[in-house]
Amino acid sequence: MTPLVQVRNLVKEFPSRGGWFRRAKSHRAVDDVSFTIATGETFGLVGESGSGKTTTGRCLLRLIEPTSGEIRFREMDVRALSAGDLRRARRHFQIVFQDPYSSLNPRMRVGAIVEEPLIIHRVGTRDERRARVKQLFELVGLDPTLAAKYPHEFSGGQRQRIGLARALALEPALVVCDEPVSALDVSVQAQVVNLLLDLQKRLSLTYLFIAHDLRLVRQICDRVAVMYRGRLVEVAPAETLFGAPRHPYTQALLSAIPRLQPGQRLERIPYDSATFVPAPLREVSPGHFTAI
Repeated sequence: MTPLVQVRNLVKEFPSRGGWFRRAKSHRAVDDVSFTIATGETFGLVGESGSGKTTTGRCLLRLIEPTSGEIRFREMDVRALSAGDLRRARRHFQIVFQDPYSSLNPRMRVGAIVEEPLIIHRVGTRDERRARVKQLFELVGLDPTLAAKYPHEFSGGQRQRIGLARALALEPALVVCDEPVSALDVSVQAQVVNLLLDLQKRLSLTYLFIAHDLRLVRQICDRVAVMYRGRLVEVAPAETLFGAPRHPYTQALLSAIPRLQPGQRLERIPYDSATFVPAPLREVSPGHFTAI
């Protein structure tokens, strides 16, 4: 079966400023990254801060332009789309941002925020759009009568639900979840995660789930890719990766997961970044790829 998303040899470089006595260089934030996402799958992308996770997700949607590489969505070449075609295609892939406080326009009422994608894509009449907004509020567990309020009148968890409603307005097939619960209180995180899982089943959604909470990733993701310094170092089914990691960086990363049993000692595995040598992924067991 053809994957919903195919990414091949993705590269993103950011220029850095030179100085009086140094030449300008470019920083390669994403370096030759390749992966696929199957329809209905939750594909996890993990790694430490600065590893290139968010940049990869935004390149996938062309929120930032890749330097090189290939991105295909349902066999459509995303990088080859014109501005107009990309705008029309974006109804099929959306994003939920990390920060629910800065991702909503503080000058717009939340009903207008959720309705905005429908207006941009000229979906339905005004009454049909308002009915759709009401339906979306109910879908994410919010009272539709709150649509006239402004973002600052809501809690962080409620704002993230509003952002999710906006992302779902156009009935996308793929949703990039960019650390969607990391800015929320622990007590609220489980509610939002359960909502994401419920919506995935009800709406047949596919997720690219970017996160640094490894316990959460193990709980909800089907497959997981580990990034380090802009490269993928390991890709495997979640249980395989957490049960038998092969790359030294993955082993070090997983050793940092807190233990739930009181008194259980945390055995940290150190990783010397000086030993990192970029290498292509190779299959070490069925569905398990690592860069060693």
